Amino acid sequence: MKKIILFIIVSIFMMPTSSKANEGMWFLMFIDRLNHRDMQKMGLQLTAEEIYSINNNSLKDAIVQFNGGCTASIISEQGLVLTNHHCGYDAIAELSTEEKNHLKNGFWAKSFDEELKPESLYVRFFVRMDDVSERILSKVNDTMSEKEREAAINKEIAVIEKENNEGGKYTVSVRSFFQGNEFYFFVYEDYEDVRLVGTPTESIGKFGGDTDNWEWPRHTGDFSLFRVYTDKDGNAAKYSEDNIPMKPKKHLAVDLTGVKENDFAMILGYPGRTNRWMPAEGIEQNVQYAYPAWVEASKVSMDVMKKHMDNSEDVNLKYASAYAGIANYWKNRQGMIDALTKHGTADKKRALEKKFDRWANKKRNKEMYGNVVSDINAYYALTNDKARHDNYLIGLLRGSKFAVAPWRIGRNLEYFIEQNKAKREELQPRLQALIDDTFKNMYLPLEKDVMVAQLKLYIEKSGYELPAAVKQLKEDAGDDLENYVNAIMELSIFTSKERLEAFLMYPNKVLLENDLLYLLSKDLLAKYRENPEAIATAEEAYSKAYRKFVQGLRVSKLSSVKYPDANSTLRLTYGKVVALPKDARNDAKINNYTTMKGMIAKYKPNDDEFDLPAEVMDLYKKKDFGQYADKNGYMPVNFLTNNDITGGNSGSPVLNGKGELIGLAFDGNIEAMAGDVIFDDKLQRTINVDIRYVLWLVDKLSGADNIIKELTIKK
Repeated sequence: MKKIILFIIVSIFMMPTSSKANEGMWFLMFIDRLNHRDMQKMGLQLTAEEIYSINNNSLKDAIVQFNGGCTASIISEQGLVLTNHHCGYDAIAELSTEEKNHLKNGFWAKSFDEELKPESLYVRFFVRMDDVSERILSKVNDTMSEKEREAAINKEIAVIEKENNEGGKYTVSVRSFFQGNEFYFFVYEDYEDVRLVGTPTESIGKFGGDTDNWEWPRHTGDFSLFRVYTDKDGNAAKYSEDNIPMKPKKHLAVDLTGVKENDFAMILGYPGRTNRWMPAEGIEQNVQYAYPAWVEASKVSMDVMKKHMDNSEDVNLKYASAYAGIANYWKNRQGMIDALTKHGTADKKRALEKKFDRWANKKRNKEMYGNVVSDINAYYALTNDKARHDNYLIGLLRGSKFAVAPWRIGRNLEYFIEQNKAKREELQPRLQALIDDTFKNMYLPLEKDVMVAQLKLYIEKSGYELPAAVKQLKEDAGDDLENYVNAIMELSIFTSKERLEAFLMYPNKVLLENDLLYLLSKDLLAKYRENPEAIATAEEAYSKAYRKFVQGLRVSKLSSVKYPDANSTLRLTYGKVVALPKDARNDAKINNYTTMKGMIAKYKPNDDEFDLPAEVMDLYKKKDFGQYADKNGYMPVNFLTNNDITGGNSGSPVLNGKGELIGLAFDGNIEAMAGDVIFDDKLQRTINVDIRYVLWLVDKLSGADNIIKELTIKK
């Protein structure tokens, strides 16, 4: 085992970087060995040490993970944080009311005192990482079952995390890479006092809405600004009025000279999930079974939500973020279906797997790899129908709070009922907090309608054995499912905060056991967790086979992929500003940027997606672009690079060869939607907000010159 590990590690370092230079999401600790020479040829002027250093300040110290799902950067000596508008969307919506609608109208703090603290928001700084592959893999062997292997690995991970957290100061995460063939630990420091500094109007931050999402040409001002606060000694701290703006180790300077074709572009961030090593039948399962169910279920939720949101600004504020998240993945999954089908990705993977199978069944490889492909294919054949069912069920569980909340609260109530009076009094505050959280920002008619619509879809389309409670509901409801579901929701204690609070005062076991909504929720969650014995057996074989498949592809050098899949750990991707073919919809001379002229051409007064503030129109007519105009006179908005990114990179800084900020990544193009599975060097693009447009919006449109004065600007 140790010889195999050593061979893999050595072979990685000896590999030529023959893959396309812009392909790959790379570990910072290996940049010097694997990428630095290529990056220099393309225009990088920094040393590897200036990008990643444990002992000295480096670019890594200016990059943060934003609230666990996006990326952001530190852009001033006073802890100013730049990320996407859609990354800050939850916090902005939370801080908005009908009277002070910051989401709709924008917000700019003119002093530290005016900055707003959301209830829960944090940023995570990356401290260091290291390879613990040999240490962890020494604890396992090929005779172990997958469950035994996982237990041994988790035991060692717990030890490593404790060794490196410095008494709880740091968060330590040990992550698996290359499907369990390598392991690295990551040390982070979290800061929880993060406040809203500024956001453009929603019409700018979401300009183009769902219509332009994943599309090019694009004209979106997708950014927002926050600030990190520390205690008076500079330490991470809970919110306090006595806290002070952070003094960061490193902040990014801003370059206003603009971009042109073939300029070097580097992105650091926290890409969420790619599946570049996914087998052919896994891709086929997604395209034919899982994603179509996801798309259909998402559209059902969106249609119901939109109906209620359009009728009430209060409801719109409560559900804006949830709707945006569903809509984003709805278009993403449909785009994935289209792109993977169009490019025949599964067939390309099958061709690779045939080569692998021939290699695997050579005498010297057969014992280790001979059954790998057949075990993988057997698993997918067995789980295709379940994948479709599970995605319809996920649509139901994700769609309405009342699919999950009764189970989440009810299981606590079951325990609560059995306790004595003293124990109940101890438990009551925690239960009350759970109830409060469930009903916070809830609009009951919307939740009921989504529940009914998703149950109908699940019953009609899941194509799988239904849970017992759903079968009974279907039988009892007959042809009147909508009224029947509404009736059991009206009678349930779980659809009323007041009834749940009364239950805490006078708990009744019989009442709980006969609550039909609770029984339904319990069965739905049990179905979601269900793992039939035949599938569990196949899953055991599949897990082992997939790990060996990835190991074998690397040993045989049959795969062109040289980097691990994304998994929300800090990565670097590099490329250039690269145009797409000329597009009549874009007024730009080269189709690698867009202008304010093109944005104004899309303008539709009072439209949900293409409206603009009157001040934008006025400033455009006056050509009042200040220092932010391009040298050719136009006002830039967005631009394209060929960097390799995915979800989680939203908000990532786009940097030039000197490590200066030139833009903000926020989207990809729908033509390359298969990018999470296979990189297309001809079509794959990252869509970025030009930093000049960001600062024009801050300065000229919003008059927040206090923010401009904080920045280090290079012209």
